[in-house]
Amino acid sequence: MNLNVYLAGEIHTDWRDQIITGAQDLAITFTGPVTDHAASDDCGVAILGGEDQKFWHDHKGAKLNAIRTRKALTDADIVVVRFGEKYRQWNAAFDAGFAAALGKSIIVLHGAEHQHALKEVDAAALAVAETPEQVVQLLRYTLHGKLP
Repeated sequence: MNLNVYLAGEIHTDWRDQIITGAQDLAITFTGPVTDHAASDDCGVAILGGEDQKFWHDHKGAKLNAIRTRKALTDADIVVVRFGEKYRQWNAAFDAGFAAALGKSIIVLHGAEHQHALKEVDAAALAVAETPEQVVQLLRYTLHGKLP
């Protein structure tokens, strides 16, 4: 069995690298958003032309990123959604909601201090983890049915 896992959410820490490294012996294809802020923010105007107003600049980028994200979420077997400590990840909440609407298996990753704020997101998840290592263990169990 090969899994397609989409890693959504916070881009300011190395949690994605930790999961990918920990799961390197598993049959998993990982995808995720563009994590280069400048590329993600400017993709629309770089391809479709500049905008005088920041709203339309951001709008073009958001729409182009949505094409990529929707395709990857649709193809995913499992969606891991990370909510970080410092930043509000509105797109992570969108990704979780979109994945839930598609009937995807969702693993939410956040610290204990966010349990109350993310209770509705957690309710849509099949698992809520606090560390990237736990996510790797969940993926390993999914593939092989073995405990750590």
